[in-house]
Amino acid sequence: MAVVHAVMISSPGGPEVLRWEEVPDLPPPGDGEVAIEVVASAINRADLLQRQGVYPPPPGASEIPGMECSGHISALGPGVDGWKVGDEVCALLTGGGYATQVVVPAGQVLPVPIGVSVAEAAGLPEVACTVQSNLFEVARIRDGEFVLLHGGASGIGTFAIQLVRAARPASTVAVTAGSPAKLERCRELGAQVAISYRDEDFVAVVREASGGRGADVILDNMGASYLARNVTALAPDGRLCVIGMQGGVKAELNLGALLAKRGAVHATSLRGRPLHQKARIVAAVRDEVWPHLAAGRIRPVIDRALPMSEAAEAHRVVGDLTHVGKVLLVTGA
Repeated sequence: MAVVHAVMISSPGGPEVLRWEEVPDLPPPGDGEVAIEVVASAINRADLLQRQGVYPPPPGASEIPGMECSGHISALGPGVDGWKVGDEVCALLTGGGYATQVVVPAGQVLPVPIGVSVAEAAGLPEVACTVQSNLFEVARIRDGEFVLLHGGASGIGTFAIQLVRAARPASTVAVTAGSPAKLERCRELGAQVAISYRDEDFVAVVREASGGRGADVILDNMGASYLARNVTALAPDGRLCVIGMQGGVKAELNLGALLAKRGAVHATSLRGRPLHQKARIVAAVRDEVWPHLAAGRIRPVIDRALPMSEAAEAHRVVGDLTHVGKVLLVTGA
């Protein structure tokens, strides 16, 4: 089985360093692995960081970018049960998604949800696993709580709005976003409170919207630049989940303020988790999240789909923050 083409990073740098090239054959799937003929992949912020040379793949992972994909199973390794050649699937990857074929542990593979196209499904694994693991496993969001989602118009944000409203319908969802159009799209997806981070103080808006209590759960993609304000915005017994560092890496944490609220700060990532943790999260997504997709309560939010050979343009779109939801790369398979 051969990978015919893949997007390679010629050297660290801007989008122009991405090259659509012929690459060597992949080895056949090993024990517990499946091979997938890729129909589509999706752009994640981590891909841009990898391209820039500041977020290398974990040891042993593919140098090809791409942390999720969708397609058809083309081969099964020994010991794989529950799948057959030809199945339409999507998968959570450690790397390698920007290619025509990929090999992945079977525990990281999901069926394409009912009512979702194979290409659209490429934009689901990373966001679904991130939201499920952070909001529902780490933060243990309860129905009726106030939830603040930073980056509400991102792939993670658009998915999280819908999942919280579907799974915890009595909760209040607030988001931050950077333009009136993005704020309106978040409202259309179910956000009850939409905050312009350019023009408004999200701490003050959250306090007012929550009756002075604050946010029970905050999902944050910014990191250092938002840490102090996130702690201020927390409700008593609130939980802050930091999943990104777009606003920097280092910041001071006011332990006095955190202790006064009995608050918790969690910092999590998905890519470097051990295989058994990823498999557990994927299984939870299949059990808890996929039924909402099948019922139509959640839909993939796709900004656009570009040929995989145009990965550089897709990176420019995501880097410019002009998109809403996910940007896909399609192989034409």
